[in-house]
This record gives sequence, C-alpha cells and structure tokens, in this order.
Amino acid sequence: MVEGTVRRGVGGRAAAAVAVLALVGGCKAVAVDAEGGRAGAAASGDAKPEAAATTAPGTPGAHTSPDLPESPEPPASPEPPAPSTTRAAPPPKTLMAQGAQGKQVRELQARLRQIGWFHVHPTGNYGPATAEAVRGFQAKRGLPVTGRTDTVTWQRLLGMTREPTRQELYSGGGMPAAKPDPRCMTGRVLCIAKSSRTLTWMIDGKVKSTMDIRLGSQYTPTREGGFKVYWKSRHHVSTLYDTPMPYAMFFSGGQAVHYSADFAARGYAGGSHGCVNVRDKGKIASLYAQVRNGDRVVIYK
Repeated sequence: MVEGTVRRGVGGRAAAAVAVLALVGGCKAVAVDAEGGRAGAAASGDAKPEAAATTAPGTPGAHTSPDLPESPEPPASPEPPAPSTTRAAPPPKTLMAQGAQGKQVRELQARLRQIGWFHVHPTGNYGPATAEAVRGFQAKRGLPVTGRTDTVTWQRLLGMTREPTRQELYSGGGMPAAKPDPRCMTGRVLCIAKSSRTLTWMIDGKVKSTMDIRLGSQYTPTREGGFKVYWKSRHHVSTLYDTPMPYAMFFSGGQAVHYSADFAARGYAGGSHGCVNVRDKGKIASLYAQVRNGDRVVIYK
C-alpha cells in the first residue's frame, strides 16, 4: 500500500511537473508572441526573419520606425531661357533715292507738291530738292529722317494724297508725246500735240526729235489744223510785242514755232500769244537747221 501510494505520489508529482512545464511553456509562448510573433513562428517551425519587416504598419505588434524629418529636396536649378525664335522686322526697303529717275520719281514729286513739300514742277529726277522735301515729310510724321523714299514713307504719302493727274505729273514738261496724228505719218512734218504739249519732228513716219512746247493762252490760242512753213527768221523780233523770237518758223500769219527765253525761265506759268514756244535752245536750233520752207505743220488735240 505504501509502495503503491508512493508510486502514485511520484507519478502524481511527475504529472504535476509536466503540467507546470506545459503551463510555463504556454506563458512563454504568449509572452514571446506579445513581442511580435517571432517566437510563435519558431515554435511552429516557420521562422522567417524577414516576416516582421513585412508586417503592415499600424497593425498590432508591427515594428515602427521613429518619425524622421523629411530631407528637403534640393532646390531646382533654374532652366536656361529658351532661345528666342522671334526675328527682328527687316528695315523698310528703299524705293527711291538721290540719282533715281523715272515715272515713280515724278509721281513722288507730284504727291509731295500736293501737300506743300515740293515747290517746283515734277521733273522725274531725284535730286537734292526732292531729298530735302522727303526729309521734311519724314520729320513731320516721326519717321526716320533719311531723305530716301522707303516703303513706309511711300505708303504714308499715298495715304495722304490722291493720284496725280497727267497735267500735275508733267506740269514742268517732259510728257511723253501723244500718238501721232495720221497726217504726220508721211513726208516732213512738225507734228504738234496739244494734249501732251510736245512737238515731234517726223520724216516719213519716223521720229527724229521731240521737245516740250508751250502754246497760246486762253485768249490767244494756237490754231489747229494743217499748215506749211512759209518763212524762217533766225533772229526775229516781234514787231507787235517787241520781244525776241529766235529761230522762228512761221506757219500761219504771225504764229510761229520759235525759242522762248520766258518759257525756259518760267515754264508753264505763262503762255504765248498763239506761237509754239520751245524752251530747249539746243533742240530748236537743231530743228531750225533741218526744216525747210514748205514742210508741213500739223497741230491737233
């Protein structure tokens, strides 16, 4: 009885010891589990050291790192400015300048004359007087003062003036000769066109020379029609007006083609008493030497 009791006692103590160990082991497991589950994983045989690192932040038992201040981002370096693709406007193109000649120069002069900048008759020659008129026009309107007519100056002038008439363009002479009258196309003819104020010396329809002329005034007009030269007088002086009429070639009564110093000096500001005045002394002298008595004179509109 005693032996059995002792064994049962021993067995009981052994069982108690096992129970105590089991209880202690369970507490350890719980305690280790409370640190983050690492011991529990080892007990189960799935120890994975990296498992803690994969625990989502904020979950119970997750390892969290202390909050660290964010490192400031380095300041962005300023980007270099993009190269400009805008090109400067090209300077205005020069259309006319001193030394130029022609119809456009004549138009420039006539337009400047309309607004009081050009004070002589258009000639078609861009000289110092024209350049000075352009400079005055440019200065008045705040344009670069160059004396050259560029595209900007020309457009400004066009906007302020009207298209010049034929008489305005050729108020100083130089008008192209009008189409010859059919009567001028045969023989030797002094072909005089009132519309263009020109005398054209023609032989058998071919032009030999052309010159500016001034005709009679309103009250003493130059006659129109067909005539013939009937008298030539190299140093003639008018008995009616007591004025010189050199290189005179009479064709109708007292009317003649002759040189006029007044026409050379005053241009179209004056008028004749019916004669056909020529202002180019060299041309009229040459014409006088060629014309014969009996050569025809045709005067038409």
